[in-house]
Amino acid sequence: MSVPSYLVGYIPTPNPKTANLIAWPFRGALQARLLYYAKIEAVMPANLPPQYFEAEKRFREAKSSEEKIEALEIMLAIMPKHKGTDHLQADLRRRISKLNEESERMLATSRASFYIRKEGAGQVALVGLANVGKSQLLEMLTDATPEVGDYPFTTKSPTVGMMKFENIQIQVVDTPAVNGREARTWVNNIARNADLLALVVDLSNKPVEQVKATLQALEGMGIIPDTDVVDESTIGRCQKKIVIVGNKRDMENTSASAEQLRSRYGSRFPIAISSAIDSDSLAELEKMLFKGLDIIRIHTKTPGKKPDLNDPMIMKAGSTAREAAEAVHKEFKAKLKYAVVWGSGKFDGQRVSQEHILQDNDIVELHI
Repeated sequence: MSVPSYLVGYIPTPNPKTANLIAWPFRGALQARLLYYAKIEAVMPANLPPQYFEAEKRFREAKSSEEKIEALEIMLAIMPKHKGTDHLQADLRRRISKLNEESERMLATSRASFYIRKEGAGQVALVGLANVGKSQLLEMLTDATPEVGDYPFTTKSPTVGMMKFENIQIQVVDTPAVNGREARTWVNNIARNADLLALVVDLSNKPVEQVKATLQALEGMGIIPDTDVVDESTIGRCQKKIVIVGNKRDMENTSASAEQLRSRYGSRFPIAISSAIDSDSLAELEKMLFKGLDIIRIHTKTPGKKPDLNDPMIMKAGSTAREAAEAVHKEFKAKLKYAVVWGSGKFDGQRVSQEHILQDNDIVELHI
């Protein structure tokens, strides 16, 4: 029987068969005897099952801290709990704790590495539990080709695609599951940076409970739904606009689940009921995502010329003619005399004031 490496040089033994394996570093007999009785149970048979050694092999082959932690946790769970394994259990817990600390340090020092630069009219992050169909939605909505599987935790890192909505492009980011090990690394940073969170749930698997679990996971990262309120409950929290996507409506017996979802959360969040294989529902989802971004498209024109309707200027909903002038050029804000608007005016070509609130797809002619 071999002696664990962490015991060599520390456990005195009277057994002549193993005396040559273990060094005796203590001169004081009392000190040696105390340590002997404190450590002797560690050499008791552990009777570890084959599954333990399989997990141990996974640990040795693991590349990332997350994979190592997962293997160690499996080893700890499988291990029989008795005096013969007390020290081995403590050793595994120490390793897990150390790896967790290393992961936290890596996260703290490399947040910039997990930043996805925004492109298009806005950035939407798909968030949710494992296996709710986020990757398949991304594949159908955009030009992206994510890995899609019918098993949990398919998405290990973010996948980005561009969704065409009428005359603009919207960036959509598929994130790892909020209940996966990659959540703290990826979801936390992406969700904070995104303009809108689309919380995706599987209508065939208790969607109301999924929404609750996902919101709790986000709150654990300091991310909460936008409340337009600043008080003690929101201080230090990141408030984000959230919409809910009830996915997989093509599955059997999902109509009742969809109604439950609307009944429970419809007053708090916009909800779209969709399926990745139903083009009509995807079109409705696209509209909800655009509306959820809270943006408008403005087309500018010069007097006597036609506007370019294929390349609109993106502005926040509620923007004024003055702000549109500033978006075109900083100096235009001070020089603007009035604007002529087609769309939100009482009639096309109406002259409006600088404070006129613009609407989506307005055509604006600026006069300075």
